Amino acid sequence: MLTISPIYAALLAILYIALSVRVISQRFSDKISYGDGGSKNMIKAIRTHSNFVEYTPFALLLIAMAELQNAGGLLLNLLGLTLLAGRVFHAYGFSRTPQIVILRRMGMLLTFTAILVAAITNLALAM
Repeated sequence: MLTISPIYAALLAILYIALSVRVISQRFSDKISYGDGGSKNMIKAIRTHSNFVEYTPFALLLIAMAELQNAGGLLLNLLGLTLLAGRVFHAYGFSRTPQIVILRRMGMLLTFTAILVAAITNLALAM
């Protein structure tokens, strides 16, 4: 039974909702019902949301698979916290005007680290 990865999935789902609400709010603000309408703020909101969607599900899947293979609780929590911090840093840094580039970079580094360590963990546990 999964007991650790669902916690991070839930926390990341809350961040997903927040990013979705930001896109919706920007749509209302710019009066855009479809696409980006050429608005730089709309493009930024969409890309912040999209980047989250591009990386988070795959990382969560790897963490859940590691948990199903009985990876240790400390490792699973470190993976979950690394992913969560990475996604928060990236979303915050990317969505600001001007961007906070160091947070964006830290976010991607943490996200890639979580994915890579989770992938290696899955390979090691599967052998």
